Amino acid sequence: MDDNLTHPPDKRRKMSTIGSEEVILDKFCDPDNPITITFQDISAAAYKIRDGIERTPCLKSQMTQMYGMKLFFKKEFLQYTGSFKERGARYALLMLNKDQKKQGVIAASAGNHALALAYHGQELGISITVIMPIIAPLMKIQACRKFGANVQVKGANLAESKLHAMKLGREEGLIYINGYDHPHILAGQGTMGLEIVEQVPDLDACIIPVGGGGLIAGAALAIKNLRPNCTIIGVESERCPSFTNAIQSGKPVYTEMHSTLADGLAVPTVGVNAFATAKDLIDKMIIVKEENIALAILRLLEMEKAVVEGAGAVGLAAVIENLVPELVGKKVVIALCGGNIDTTALGRVIERGLAVDGRLNRFVVEVSDRPGSIAELTKLIAGLGVSLKDIFHERAWIKSDIFAVQVKVVCETRDAEHSEELHQALKERYNHLNWSPIY
Repeated sequence: MDDNLTHPPDKRRKMSTIGSEEVILDKFCDPDNPITITFQDISAAAYKIRDGIERTPCLKSQMTQMYGMKLFFKKEFLQYTGSFKERGARYALLMLNKDQKKQGVIAASAGNHALALAYHGQELGISITVIMPIIAPLMKIQACRKFGANVQVKGANLAESKLHAMKLGREEGLIYINGYDHPHILAGQGTMGLEIVEQVPDLDACIIPVGGGGLIAGAALAIKNLRPNCTIIGVESERCPSFTNAIQSGKPVYTEMHSTLADGLAVPTVGVNAFATAKDLIDKMIIVKEENIALAILRLLEMEKAVVEGAGAVGLAAVIENLVPELVGKKVVIALCGGNIDTTALGRVIERGLAVDGRLNRFVVEVSDRPGSIAELTKLIAGLGVSLKDIFHERAWIKSDIFAVQVKVVCETRDAEHSEELHQALKERYNHLNWSPIY
């Protein structure tokens, strides 16, 4: 790694303009001179941060029989602030010189990187300023303030927040720490890979979520150095496949991002250092569907008793979607990299997962508009052991029969087979049935 990371040379202090806006380029993340980290950098980081982060468990999964793989989950959501980001954050802070520690650092983040910096900044006595976009969850903003960070909510999105952070950092002499591309961040994240090899020494493959690329860059480098034959698989959401696009283009390129359950992975342009480090270490990139991310979150809740955010669940989503058939019978580690799911969204995610799993269904049926007809319908539903979640009936918009009523039902079943049993029973009993599985 470059020896000038703490005091970068002046030639790396670049600025440009986009329209009327001055854009200050990050001196640690220069597209023209990307920095690739080494295994020695990761080893040094592991030693430095050993007393400040959790050595999270990597345990055999309850889902091993379900998917035909020997699955192990690396439970990074058990870090104090709920994500792997603590590894890189602590190492980056520890590597500051005395004057920089006194002055403080600044970062732009919508969540986990901000939390990690705020917590470890408080632990190490380093002032932390965090610029968060207006879309950042209120609970994460409050948590950063609880850890003593100077939090400013500015920018409609992360790109605008970063622009403000870079300007403020220059004005106040603060070091900007990129949450997925600063070389010390990459080295810190790589310590997860060291732990995985210690905990599951004979692993055949490791599945790692990919956003900006920092985690897979560091972890893949560590694992491949110790287990060269281990297959490294990266996973992204279909709503922002920026690393896949970077590999296809041969360099980081802008990717339009859309609303996603894996919001922690929604980085439109992957890190230049992360890409340079990881591109030759990744054996396969996978893009997963949103509905399978929801199902993965549900599976983890029900079977592992683990609350994992969308970004942390994409690895399991790839297995659920049957995108890694070559791993059947193999020993596979999946990184569950974060657990900071917005509590207001969790209920909706669970319902979506139930729908994808064939356990939440909706249908519309016409019944006779006479006393007892709806009661007969609910009796049929109850007789099959189906749980009624919602029911609504209307008369005015029915065109077929003035003496009929239309009943809309949402119900929950045990599994897809149970849903089909209900479907067949309704078809046999009613002539006008619109069966509409939510997925």
